Order: sequence, then C-alpha cells, then structure tokens
Amino acid sequence: MNVVDQPDLCDMTTPAIVDRDPIVVAIGSEGTAPVLTREFKTKIERFLPQNIGGLAAFAGRLRPSVARNIPFAHRRAFWAWVFKGTPRRQWVRGAERDAAHDIKAAIASGVTTGENIGQITLVGAGPGARDLLTLRAVERLQEADVIFYDRLVDAEVLELARRDAERVFVGKHVGAHRWPQDRINSMVVSEAKKGRSVVRLKSGDPGVFGRAAEEVEAARDAGIPLEIVPGVTAACAAAAGLTRSLTERGVANTLVLATGTGRAEDPLPDSIRLSGPGTTTALYMSVSQASRLSGLWMQQGMPPDCSVDICVEVTKQGQRYLEATVATMANVLREHRVTGSAILLVTWPSADGVTSAVPKFETGLSLHSETVVNGDRTQGYPVAPSFRGGHVI
Repeated sequence: MNVVDQPDLCDMTTPAIVDRDPIVVAIGSEGTAPVLTREFKTKIERFLPQNIGGLAAFAGRLRPSVARNIPFAHRRAFWAWVFKGTPRRQWVRGAERDAAHDIKAAIASGVTTGENIGQITLVGAGPGARDLLTLRAVERLQEADVIFYDRLVDAEVLELARRDAERVFVGKHVGAHRWPQDRINSMVVSEAKKGRSVVRLKSGDPGVFGRAAEEVEAARDAGIPLEIVPGVTAACAAAAGLTRSLTERGVANTLVLATGTGRAEDPLPDSIRLSGPGTTTALYMSVSQASRLSGLWMQQGMPPDCSVDICVEVTKQGQRYLEATVATMANVLREHRVTGSAILLVTWPSADGVTSAVPKFETGLSLHSETVVNGDRTQGYPVAPSFRGGHVI
C-alpha cells in the first residue's frame, strides 16, 4: 500500500519515472524527499534524448544477427560504435533511417565499423547565460569529442560539456587574426575526418553574423555530415532584458538585423538601408561606427530624439543597459567607455500609428506591394528592392 505524503502508512514507495521505453530510469528517495527526486527527474528528462529508446529497441531486435555475423571478440567494440558513435548521433538528431542503414550494413559485412568520418555541429551558445542554451545544444556539447569555441562564449557554457572533451579556443578580435577563418575551417574538418564528434560553439546564433556559411561550405566540400543548432541571438536577449518587444503594433512592425562592420577588405556595409518609419533596427558589432550611423539616420529623416537602447554584455555578469537618442548615441558610448560587444536597438516609430513607406531608393524601378482583401486588390506602399544575391524580393 502507498499513502501519498504519509510515509509511516506506506509499505511501498513509487519512484519518479523517466520513460524512454524500453529505457526506463527510476529515481526514488524512499519517501523522504519527493521534491528532490522531481528535480533529478527534470534534469534527466532534459539530457536524455526523447528518441533514445527507439535506438535501444532497434538494437535489441538485431542482437541475433549480431551474434551470427560479428565475432565475439569484436562485439563490445561494435555496440560501443552503435551507442556512442555515428549511429547514435544520427539517431538522436532524427536521422533514424540513416542510422539503421549503417548498422545493418556493418552487421552484414561481418566486421566492426570504425569511425571513419565524424560529425560537425555548429552550436549556438546564445548571448552568454548558460541557461539560455537549448536542450539540443547541451546534448551536442555532452556528445562532443572536441569543441572549438569563440571569444564571446562564456566559461560557464563550456562547463556543460563532457569533462574529457578537448577544448580549443579560436576567438578573434577586431584587427587580430591569429585565428583566420580558413585556419578554423581546416582544423574543424581535420578533427572530423579522424572520426570525432566536433562542435563549433559560436556565441548567439550561428546563422546571425556568425560566419556559419563559410564553415558549412567547408564541411560540405569535405563530405562531412553537418548539423546546425540555433541559439538565442543577442538582439532577442537584449529586448528580453529590457522587458520590451522588438515589434509593436502602431509603432514598429518591421525588424531589421544589421551589422556596422564587415570584412577588413570590404567597404563598410550600408547598415541602415532598410530602416524607415515603423522599423526597429538591431545593430551588431557597430559601436565603433556609432557616429557615422547616427549621422546617416538623421540624413535619412530619422528624428534626432528617436530612442536608442545600448545593451552591453547581454545576459552576462557585467551586463549594462544605457539609454540614448540617435543624436547622443556616440557620446553616450564614449562616456561609458563601451568598446566591447554591444547591441544597439534603434526604433523609428511609425507616423500617426501607420507604418510609412521605407526610404526611397534611386534604383530606376518603381515597385509596390499589393494586398488582397476579400478578393479586392489594394495598392500598397513602395517596397525597397534588395539586390543582394541578384534577387528582387
């Protein structure tokens, strides 16, 4: 009998269960600390992949085939490869069919399949706080054999990785190129070719000004399986820290993510070309360009008193939030000695609650949006065309 919350009347206790059938984990305290067992259950739920039971069940069905085809002396290595190597990595990321094919092929060949090729995963570490990592990001860190990490990745994030994982710092500073991108690409690919699970840990989201495209191309050229795990980008974290929204009806219905700097050999990017009434612009890596950008905005018609939120070291211990306007932005940055990583959030409110047209462009084209409501076609506002990549959107 079990009487809830009355251990003296119980002759049995029911543990907390983590069910990944046929893998089942039970956590009990003999009725002494149910709150503690729930905490452990929550942590195990987070770190145990939802579909791992499927891999165990599949392996169980194949055990007779393994016994017939794999020599006894090689079976331990075979199962280690299945549960710790490429098949498991494929399975937990959702490629069950590929994993099953590789396992069956290894059994049919009658030899233990070695780790001839590894896996590269680009993982978004988020803006800094380790509890903002996704569950998938934590799983990949704990599976990694080697981790290449950036300058902006917090040390606490690395603590979530396996203790025996190799950690390699490949951070870059403005004007310092000890770790040029080509060298990073080469090292990441080289480690994966050794059959290792490689994590490229990047601050924020890998796809937002994280040079992910170059690393994706390097992995594809080498024929190495690649996965991207998105992370919380700094603009979203900055707005959350301010307890505000990046968009607001009647004020800003357009969000632009831009950067004030680019490659050293390229001209400075036209960061504000998409800004206009009704737009919030989140600027990355733009502190050194603040004077230039504020001047361009005011030339474009933005009121000098438009608010600017300067978000420094977002979610980290030294985080700061400074208030400024477009006209005072550069001075505030200098006064507070902001030189490192910061996000500038600039909102250009719409006029009278109606989003105005984006700025006119000297393109020689006359493009307009079109809205269809109940079958009636309504002419919209002029649309600024984008010619990046040769497409007009």
